[in-house]
Parts: sequence; structure tokens; C-alpha cells
Amino acid sequence: MQLGAVLSQGEVATDVGALRAYVQAVRDLGYDFLVVADHVVGSDPKAHPELERVYPIEAYLHEAMTLLGFIAGVAPRLGLLTSVIILPQRQTVLAAKQATEIDILTGGRFRFGIGIGWNPVEFEALGMEFRTRARRFEEQIALMRRLWTEQLVTFAGRFDRTSAAGFNPLPVQRPIPVWLGAHSDVAVERATRIADGYLPLRPLEGGWNATMERIDGWLAEAGRDRSTFGIEGRVEAGKGTPDEWAATAEMWRGFGASHLSVSTGGAGGPDEQIARLREVQALARG
Repeated sequence: MQLGAVLSQGEVATDVGALRAYVQAVRDLGYDFLVVADHVVGSDPKAHPELERVYPIEAYLHEAMTLLGFIAGVAPRLGLLTSVIILPQRQTVLAAKQATEIDILTGGRFRFGIGIGWNPVEFEALGMEFRTRARRFEEQIALMRRLWTEQLVTFAGRFDRTSAAGFNPLPVQRPIPVWLGAHSDVAVERATRIADGYLPLRPLEGGWNATMERIDGWLAEAGRDRSTFGIEGRVEAGKGTPDEWAATAEMWRGFGASHLSVSTGGAGGPDEQIARLREVQALARG
């Protein structure tokens, strides 16, 4: 089970020097990968009373793909994961090209974590249609995989078109692994059908045991099994106790998770978060 750290940007990445030191420390601890989140814009909930929620302007986030390029320059052998890029609010070909670059810079250690998104404010700001995002999402994945494996691609979809267009260079991984963030039955079933892995945001109805049983059932319907499908668990180590962190890690190990990420948001500044990562690492590695 690979072990990763979740970058808490508001506590670690507000200063470039501190960010560089944090990335180097994660690498030196022996963590396998680093996780970066994505939201392009924030807003004020009071400005959108018609919406249940918006992403708050107070939240501190760098642009994810640009940030990954910086991290890859600091620690090129560290695996990287986006959790998650809101793909339907981005241009498909440009997102695929950016993913290609990160894969090259990391020597083939990039997983492209993506989701359909929930925040119409971001879609509007980026000039993309919110209502069609689920339909566009599957088409985007199909096009990206062709762009990552073929020199020239002609593609005529409902949302994207290319005419004998392609990338040079192609990524190291052909194709780059696509992992889906999901928290509804529809989204998790989609992941088992078309993705290389699943990034659980929360369990489906019935809890984690029921969620894993449904995943196995959906994989079987798609003619697949766990050997071709990754699952990444998470330990929320910014709160709770060492016993709780160890129990969570053991739960995911029991489920056969291929990856485990450790979130230290809320633990304090960079030094406190690195100390927490060291503590959880000892528990998670057993």
C-alpha cells in the first residue's frame, strides 16, 4: 500500500520557501506521493443565496497543475496526484497536455485524479456549461486517453473535436492513470466502469463495508476486478488520536486499498504537519 501526504495549502503553501521545505521533507520521510486539490475560484455564499454552498473565497489554493510543475521540480521522484481536478470546467485538450507534462516531469509517477464538480460558480467563471458536465466528463476521458497514446488524433464528439492533432512528447505512461473522485452511487459505478482507480470522498449509504461490496459488484458487471482497479483510502490526521489513525489505516489495508493518503490539515504549521506525517507513517506502515 503506497503512502501519500495531502498538501494543506493554507497552512503550508502560503510561502514558497516553506512549501519547498515541506515537499523536500515529505520526500525525505519516504512518502510515495503528494496530493494536491483543485478549485480555480472561490466566492461569498451571501452573493449566491440560490446555491446550497459555494467554495469559499477564504480558502487558499494555488492553481493545481502549475503547482504540480513546481513540486516536480523540487522532488522529481515523488509521485503526484490531483484530488481532484474538476475536468468538465477545463478545456479537455489543454488539461490532457498539462497532465502529460506532469507525467514527464515526474518520470511517469503521476495519477490524474478528476471529478465532475459541484460548484456552478466555477463553471460560469470559466465559461463552461454546468448542466452537461456528467455527459461531457466521459467523453473527455475517452479523448484524453487517445491523446496520451496516439501521435495524431481525429475525434468528433458532442463537446470536443480534433482533426489530426496530437502531442509531442507523449507522456511516459501511455495512458496516464485516471482516478475518479466520487461519493454517489452513479459516480462510483462510473469509476468502476471507466477509471483506473477510485478516490473515496465519503462512504455510500450503509458505510464502508457496503461500499466495498458494491464496488466489487460493479467491477464484476464491467468484467473487471480489484487487480485492475486501485482504491485510495485516507487518514484524517489533523484531528483524532493515534489509535484512531492506526485503526483507519488498518481498515483500508483490510479492504485491499492500493494507496493511503494522510491529511494533516488543522495540525498546525509546516513543522507540526511534518511531525504528524512522521507519526502516522510509523502507524500506517505497521
